Amino acid sequence: MAEEKGCCLALLRIRGNVGIRKEYEYVFRLLHLTRKNHVTLLEETKSNLGMLRKIKDYSTWGEVSLETLFLLLDKRGSLKGNKKLTNDYVKNELGFSSIAELAQAIYVSEINFWKLSNVKPLFRLHPPRKGFRKSIRRHYPNGELGYRGEEINKLLLRMI
Repeated sequence: MAEEKGCCLALLRIRGNVGIRKEYEYVFRLLHLTRKNHVTLLEETKSNLGMLRKIKDYSTWGEVSLETLFLLLDKRGSLKGNKKLTNDYVKNELGFSSIAELAQAIYVSEINFWKLSNVKPLFRLHPPRKGFRKSIRRHYPNGELGYRGEEINKLLLRMI
């Protein structure tokens, strides 16, 4: 199976609600990121990139790898009603044979993660093990905020 290039972005909210402007809070609500350490998956479209640039001082994002995407769905994926996303649910309700096949479909933008029925469009993660490496008030690479490319996978693996 040939490795296809994905265009799936992981958006992680780093800073909280205290002192945030109303327009930024509105964008976070549109993206379902109401608290710190929540992650969502987005497609790389012009409108999504515009929203990411607007909230760059409160979040970080980058291209998620297939392995990290599988771990997010497997360990932290949840259904409405706070139930865990399981292989049985994926097979019976979503029509995929496993969570790995679902991760592959999301990774290559075959389906939109937000449009999956009864699946929450966010992941609730722990704070990173051993903390953030640098300041959460400065932009990457001097801090943790903004676009970080493939380096988002290392941060997400420490948070899963």
